[in-house]
Amino acid sequence: MIGSVWTRWPSREALGRERNSRPRRLLAWAVRVLVLAVLLWSAFAHRTVGIWGALAAAAGVLVVGFAAWAFFRTTYAHRLVPSLALAGWLLAVALAAQATGFRVPALVIFCGCGIIALERLPLAAAGPVTAAGLAAYAVFNTDAWLTTAVTVAGMALGGYVLRLDAEARGNAQRLHAQERAALAAEAESAALTERARIAREIHDVLAHSLSAQLVHLEAARLLIENGADRERILERVVAARGMARDGLAETRQALSALRGELTPLEDFLTELVSAADGAEVTVTGERRHLPAEASQAVRRVAQEALTNVRKHAYGAKVDVRLDYSEHEVTLNVRDSGGRPGELDGSGGGYGLLGMRERAELLGGSLDAGPDEEGFVVTLKVPV
Repeated sequence: MIGSVWTRWPSREALGRERNSRPRRLLAWAVRVLVLAVLLWSAFAHRTVGIWGALAAAAGVLVVGFAAWAFFRTTYAHRLVPSLALAGWLLAVALAAQATGFRVPALVIFCGCGIIALERLPLAAAGPVTAAGLAAYAVFNTDAWLTTAVTVAGMALGGYVLRLDAEARGNAQRLHAQERAALAAEAESAALTERARIAREIHDVLAHSLSAQLVHLEAARLLIENGADRERILERVVAARGMARDGLAETRQALSALRGELTPLEDFLTELVSAADGAEVTVTGERRHLPAEASQAVRRVAQEALTNVRKHAYGAKVDVRLDYSEHEVTLNVRDSGGRPGELDGSGGGYGLLGMRERAELLGGSLDAGPDEEGFVVTLKVPV
């Protein structure tokens, strides 16, 4: 772990400037312009050289600026050898400037190398570069030794603080990117869940309606082939038309549910049992609004249970109970038993399986089986 701390580069997010705030970018450019102005002023204001010497010094300042830009690029790319070479080149230029009498530019370059190396290089490589730059500053600076020592310590601390700030900024950017990725994944998951819900609704409507229509139409076809009378054939066609009309109504209800435009659950159950002879609905507990998935599950189970009564216990008395408790809602559909209906044998028992899957997707349960008299279906959904 210690080795990684000393050899680890600051992240590219930390070294980059793309996501810096506007005030931070303006401050960085202001510092760069100020440093460049100091270097150029020192070059042209030097009194011991002529115009050509000043121009040569200005050209040297531009070369230093290009080398600093290249150093920023190589450190951003995490290229150690070119970065160290450029840092060494800058220190050599500073020594040459000091030797030729350009003391202020040399001190600025020494300080800049020490600070930016500590900010942008791995600590194992930044240590020697920073030590060389700040040591040269201390040697060639003419201030009192205490002032020089405090200045050197402050610049070293400032460089390390800049490093910590850059790493914190890089970590924040990575966390922000991870958060965006998590939100995108969550949105995709929500879209897939919604698609699955739509698919279940469409399937439930088609499985409930079309299978019954097919039974009636197949019966009508057999009656026609066997030369049955017109009334019997017409009875089957009318029944198929009724199933189609009911399927269309259920499709509209499913679309309303998908849009969140559900009628109250109690009204739906009342209307549902009104179409079935001998059926009653009872609601107990404190009525309240249910989530769309839970409400739709209760509606579908009630529809399927009553359809099974028509199939397998035609003419039976049906008791539909809806109970609101504190943590769940319970639907109980109980029939008293009866004779098989005209649709007996259609559907293959898939309705119960589909109802159970729908309940389990919501964290609930569904129990179905015979009781003392007939058949009972019990749905429990947490809310």
